[in-house]
Amino acid sequence: MKQRLAALLGLALFLGAWELAPLLTPGAHALLPVPSQLPGAFWREFQNGVWLACVGASLSHYLIGLGVGVALGVAAGVATGVLPPLEWMTAWITRILRPIPGLAWIPFAILWFGVEEKAAVFIIAIGVFWIVYFSAHGAIRNVDRDLIEVAAAFGFRTSWEKLVKVQFPASLPGILVGVRTSLGQAWMAVVAAELFGVAGLGQRMNQASSLLATDIVVVYMLTMAALYGLIDMAFIFAQSRLLTWKA
Repeated sequence: MKQRLAALLGLALFLGAWELAPLLTPGAHALLPVPSQLPGAFWREFQNGVWLACVGASLSHYLIGLGVGVALGVAAGVATGVLPPLEWMTAWITRILRPIPGLAWIPFAILWFGVEEKAAVFIIAIGVFWIVYFSAHGAIRNVDRDLIEVAAAFGFRTSWEKLVKVQFPASLPGILVGVRTSLGQAWMAVVAAELFGVAGLGQRMNQASSLLATDIVVVYMLTMAALYGLIDMAFIFAQSRLLTWKA
């Protein structure tokens, strides 16, 4: 109870300071909208249908890009984790490609896919892929060798049986840590991917900022924060159900 009250007090103080801060500088309202402006800005966006359209478009990009990035990251991470020759073959490819930020791929995304949803999905998937790849690779490599030996003693002798029955389930908590981290990374990639013209939250924020409609920009910033919070809560719930065997 005390923790909740302290959290509410901290939030109230933050909002109060935010509301009063622009009063200290003349003309600051144009640069920093105050919290009391946001409900009206949100209602205007919601009433004309722009907010729902942007949320729907961005969620589509987000979920598809996240799904593709996670699937490919887990598959590649597990494969290189259980097959040392494959890891050796891809070592330098990984070292070359990993440091390249997702934003650097935007020109190629436009060339390959045009200013369309596929381009946004591509950028998001790249941002997610490396996080999940390294978490899956590390988790599968760190599975206790004793578990594999015990599995062999119980008749699971083929590589596939060991992977499905022992290695993957044992590495799943570590993999899910990477997946959860990628939830936030994917939202950052959504904004970057939509800034170059793909419809969604990022595009609307770019339009609003060009018109100095900072209240609209903050509305969509908070929208992304709320969506991330809801998705993260849903993921935690799903994770707890998936890992009931750990309890």
